[in-house]
Amino acid sequence: MKKIRIVFPTNDLVTIESHFGHCRNFKIFNVEDKKVVSTEILDAPPHQPGLLPRFLGEHNVNVVITGGMGQRAIDLFKEQNIDVILGAQGNMEDILNIYLNGDLYSTGSACSHDHDHEHGHNCGN
Repeated sequence: MKKIRIVFPTNDLVTIESHFGHCRNFKIFNVEDKKVVSTEILDAPPHQPGLLPRFLGEHNVNVVITGGMGQRAIDLFKEQNIDVILGAQGNMEDILNIYLNGDLYSTGSACSHDHDHEHGHNCGN
């Protein structure tokens, strides 16, 4: 029986936040044998560089599905043995079903510019 924990960044608990570091919450789907057995909602901690990969690693997350994030964050998630899928947008449950069917692939690219994370932007979409 394969168990995984898949997390989505969100601001409304329904749709994926386009930039990982700008979300208010994380919705975790606990999956066994490709079926959701439970969900959890985590409040995002205050944003600071390097915190979110450790935070989600401490919550035993296996996969992050998001719109976009910076390359440094992607590298930090890899250090936590957390897979990152970029380019996702829309309803979390719809995207989760696509992922569980094996049809979701990372199509986005990492944010390649330096910025202070205080302004909105689209990257990875």
